[in-house]
Amino acid sequence: MLTRPFADAIGEAEKIITTAPHVHGEQDLAEGYDYLAGSIRASVQMAWAYQRDFPYFIRSTGPYTKLGLDNPDTLYFHAWLRDDAEYVVTGVRGTTADLSFQILDGDYSPVRVPDSLTAFDDREIEIAPDGSYEMRLGAGLKKGMLVVREVFSDWAAERPGMLRIQRADRIGAAPPPPTVDAMTKRYGVAGKILISRLHTFLAFAERFYLGLPVNTLTAPRPTPGGLSTQYSSVGHYDLDDDQAIIVTVPAGDAPYLGVQLGSMWYVSLDYINHQTSLTRDQARTDPDGMIRYVISERDPGVANWLERTGHRRGYVQLRWQRLSRELTADDGPRVEIVAVDDLPKRLPYHTPIGPEAWRERIAARQAAVAARMLG
Repeated sequence: MLTRPFADAIGEAEKIITTAPHVHGEQDLAEGYDYLAGSIRASVQMAWAYQRDFPYFIRSTGPYTKLGLDNPDTLYFHAWLRDDAEYVVTGVRGTTADLSFQILDGDYSPVRVPDSLTAFDDREIEIAPDGSYEMRLGAGLKKGMLVVREVFSDWAAERPGMLRIQRADRIGAAPPPPTVDAMTKRYGVAGKILISRLHTFLAFAERFYLGLPVNTLTAPRPTPGGLSTQYSSVGHYDLDDDQAIIVTVPAGDAPYLGVQLGSMWYVSLDYINHQTSLTRDQARTDPDGMIRYVISERDPGVANWLERTGHRRGYVQLRWQRLSRELTADDGPRVEIVAVDDLPKRLPYHTPIGPEAWRERIAARQAAVAARMLG
């Protein structure tokens, strides 16, 4: 059977899921199988989108193809490039908080974070008054995977732009029709992608998160394998249901600041139907210029609640993007573990939020994500 290598890879992938060290119960396993389904979808998509002669941008991750602690505020796109060809990237700048471009020297693996060959945001390209732009990536330059990120801060108001890539000498031409040999290779590649991505991001979390002291966050630091204009603060939590973490961070002046929670599968929690992430525009900033997030299972009755959604353990990440200066520890978070019942005494500007207001916040998230996915 032509598809046998891919079917075998799915079987191997299931073993990776069921034997993952953090699987301790039915919820962990159910989420693992959900993660596996998204990984299967993404692997097939990536194998068929590997078109270096006739490239196009595909969504690298989304609500149903999650990986790598995907940022709920970001639309990710990627295309593969070859060194001996020139490519034309055209687009129209949307109104998002950030638009960035990065060329990676290959892909992530369990033992390697790919080097960033170049990384920049739209401040370094010429944008016409109507928002249009064009970039040329010349032949002879070392290339790999071109990654584009559109980052939203105000989910309701900001809109994505338009993006297209073409190989310059193939514009107007067409690729050859598919062959059985080509399909055989693509199914084989899809299987390899599936196994690699599962191993890679479980290893990535082990390497960069789980070695840190629990219930702490690092000072801001450049994101491994990330953008030169991005810093992040990372950690992992382990909380009882009557405990909460207060994360206090300056609102600051970075064009984008966001926080999110992730599961032990190293993917975002449900950010559509639960408030498991917040941007600065979405969060409530206190009169002293600080944002105080509350991570807990129980509803603390505050606007900046980050819902654990039944996850006793998980990951936390803050990101600052579109920076024009280096960040220091003073720009980063302070962490305090408290009892949920003590929160009103530990939050200096405690302002309760009721159930109806909370439903309105969730409804706004659902509407904004639905609109963004159509963009």
